[in-house]
Amino acid sequence: MNTTPLCIRRATIARNTTPEICDILVENGKISAIQTEIPVQENWRIVNADGLLLTYGLCDLHVHFREPGYEYKETIHSGSMAAAHGGYTTVCPMPNLNPAPDTPEHIALETDIIQRTAVVDVLPYATLTLGRKGLTPVDMAALKPYAIAFSDDGSGIQEDSVMQSLMQSAARENVIIAAHCEDNRYLNGGYIHDGAYAQAHHHRGISSESEWRQIERDLKIAEATGCRYHVCHISTRESVNLIREYKHRGVRVTCETGPHYLVLCEDDLQEDGRFKMNPPLRSASDQAALIEGLLDGTIDAIATDHAPHSQDEKNRGLEKSAMGIVGLETAFPVLFTHLVEKNILTLNQLIDLMSNNPRKIFRINGSLEVGQPADLALFNLQDEYTIHTEDFKSKGKATPFEGWQVKGRCVMTFKNGIQIQ
Repeated sequence: MNTTPLCIRRATIARNTTPEICDILVENGKISAIQTEIPVQENWRIVNADGLLLTYGLCDLHVHFREPGYEYKETIHSGSMAAAHGGYTTVCPMPNLNPAPDTPEHIALETDIIQRTAVVDVLPYATLTLGRKGLTPVDMAALKPYAIAFSDDGSGIQEDSVMQSLMQSAARENVIIAAHCEDNRYLNGGYIHDGAYAQAHHHRGISSESEWRQIERDLKIAEATGCRYHVCHISTRESVNLIREYKHRGVRVTCETGPHYLVLCEDDLQEDGRFKMNPPLRSASDQAALIEGLLDGTIDAIATDHAPHSQDEKNRGLEKSAMGIVGLETAFPVLFTHLVEKNILTLNQLIDLMSNNPRKIFRINGSLEVGQPADLALFNLQDEYTIHTEDFKSKGKATPFEGWQVKGRCVMTFKNGIQIQ
C-alpha cells in the first residue's frame, strides 16, 4: 500500500440535495478528511478533480466472471479490470462456474483466484443447490463464511419443496437468497420476449409469466419463513407489482433490475445476439413499470448482470446466440445519459441505486465518509463520447449500446486509495 497521502482536490460530491465541492484526503488507504479546502503539503499526491463527480465506488450485486471453468469468456482479472473501468470497486460474481461453488472446497478454488488476481473487491456467491441442479440444498452453514449470498442464477428453483427448505435454512442462518426466477413451464422454447416483435418476426417467445409466477411463489414462502429474499434482474410489470405488494406487507424482500431493461424494450430489438439476454427485453409498458418501481422505491438496486461470452457465441443471431450481454463499462454513462439527463432520476438517486443501496442490502461496508476505505470513482459528466467495444477491458464485447453517444465517462477509480484506472 502506498503510504503517501493522496489529496483529491475540488471534487463535486452529490451527497445532499445541493452538490458540494470538496477536497478529500486519503491516508493509509482510508478517507481521513472531507473538507471544503484542505491545505496541501509538499509530499502529497495530488489529483485535480475540478469539474469531476466523485462517488464512493459503485457496487454491482450481479456479475458473471466465468472463472473457474469458462476462462475463455472472462477471467476474474479481466472482469475486475472491466469493473474498475466502469467505476465499480465491489462486485458479486454469480456461481454458474465449473466446479460450482457448492462446497467450501469448491468455493475456495474461486476465492484463491480472487485473492491473486482481482483488482477490486470480488465477493462471490455460493450456489443454492448442489451442482446448481435445483434439487439438493447446499450446506448454508458451512458456506456462509465464504459467500456474500446464495443463488442458482441462470436457473430457477422448480420444486416448491426445495425452495421451502432453502428459505427455512436461509432464515435460520440469516443469509440472503438471491433468486433467478424462471418457471420452466412457461418458457415455451422461447428466447426473446413473447410480444409484438416475436410475432412479427416469427420468433419463439418467453412469456412474462415465467418470471412473475415464480416470484409470486417465492414471496409467499419468504413471508412464511421470514428469510431475506432478493430477486434478481426483474423485467416485468407484474414482478414490480408483486414485490411492491409484499414489501408493504412487511416481507424482507429486495430486488434489482438491469440498465438494459430501463433504457431498452422489445421495440429496440435487432436481429443480433447483442440484444439477447435472460430475462429478455420486455414491452414498453414493462419498461415504464420498472422506472416507476425505481421512483417509488420498489426496486432497490441496479445491477448489470454482466455476462460475457465469446464472439462466436454471440454472433449467431437472436435464436442461436448465447444469452447475456456485458454491462460493467457502460452502466453508469448509459443511465446518467438516459435517466438523469432526461430528468427521470436525480443524480443522487442513481448513485443510491448503483452504490449505496446495494451495499446496504448485502451488508457490504463502505460509504463516502471519514474512516471508510478509499474506494472511489471520478466521472466526467460533461465528457460526451461514443461507446466502442474495442475500448473495453472485458473479454466480452456483446452490448446493445455499441455506437451510443453517452456522457459520464469514468476517468479514475481508486481501491484503498490506489489508482486502478
